[in-house]
Amino acid sequence: MKTFKTIGLVLVLVLAIIFPLIFPNPAVTTIAVFTLIFAAAATGWNIFSGYTGYVSLGHAAYFGLGGYAMAILCQDWKVPGGYGPFLLVPLAGLVAAIFAIPLGWIALRVRRHTFVVITIAMFFILQLLSYNLRNITNGSTGLGLPIPTDWSGDFFAFPFYYVALALLIVSVAIAWWVRNSKYGLGLLAIRDDEDRALGLGVKTGPSKLVAFVISAFIVGMVGAIWAYFVESIYPPSGFDATFDVAVVLMAYLGGLGTLSGPILGAFILEPAQQYFTLQYGANGYYLVIYGALFLIIMLLLPRGIVPTLNERWVKFQYARHRQGGNATPVAALSTSGMSVGPNGSSSPGSAERKDGVNL
Repeated sequence: MKTFKTIGLVLVLVLAIIFPLIFPNPAVTTIAVFTLIFAAAATGWNIFSGYTGYVSLGHAAYFGLGGYAMAILCQDWKVPGGYGPFLLVPLAGLVAAIFAIPLGWIALRVRRHTFVVITIAMFFILQLLSYNLRNITNGSTGLGLPIPTDWSGDFFAFPFYYVALALLIVSVAIAWWVRNSKYGLGLLAIRDDEDRALGLGVKTGPSKLVAFVISAFIVGMVGAIWAYFVESIYPPSGFDATFDVAVVLMAYLGGLGTLSGPILGAFILEPAQQYFTLQYGANGYYLVIYGALFLIIMLLLPRGIVPTLNERWVKFQYARHRQGGNATPVAALSTSGMSVGPNGSSSPGSAERKDGVNL
């Protein structure tokens, strides 16, 4: 089974690398760039919210900080358009991470609904600052980024595609390392029962803050790539509340707390959003679809696509082995990410702890 997963991952990676060559249409490549950008953002958001259980609705703040950092660095250092600005992406992410340290320390002093409200408040505070700090952000006029004049229209999206793909791979690698490390087990313990984790010796405060900063670092780099791709940044676009809605919905659709869930959600939602924007213009129809889809997910797939399919696959395997009269695989199934009862039922609690590793 492990061999098949490895072969599948290699095939997916090869397909992602050659995708712009198979579909050279600039419009298709542009949609692919936005899809990879949001997949990386959802993965970064999931490292904190999916693993700790603290749902943040203010990560657009770090998206905007990364975008403004990229624009200001290019402007002050007089970086020309081309490949040079891509070297500033990690630095822009670092700026967002530095801001996340004090902001996260303040927000993480509370829990649950209060935490959600504080993250939203911090987002709006930074948005207002981007309007009023005119000497830095140029106010509502916004900032422009260098334009790569040497790149043709057919080639323009290619470099952004591969940079976004590289960022997605790095984000998934970080998420995988966190998920499979001792530190990651501490985060999952916080998600299940924070008070009990604290009693067992988990340093809950520093653990949550580190995850928050890592998440902000990835989202900040995403904002930097996005700002360079669209060639400008303004307070409403850099600090956009719909960014948080999209990222959260992507993670919930695919499977919160899993490795592949946020990516799957992004690959479904972002192309759909881009399609509706191209067909009907930027009139906000996709926001109505976002809301309806979120309600459907909460009613029909409350745990997301990946955990639901994993649970049904385990039940199918159990039923098949039970019909064959083989009792040995039942024990194996109970350790593969789900506890199986004598009547074929499964325990979702244990699945939530294991599904991110299996998929």
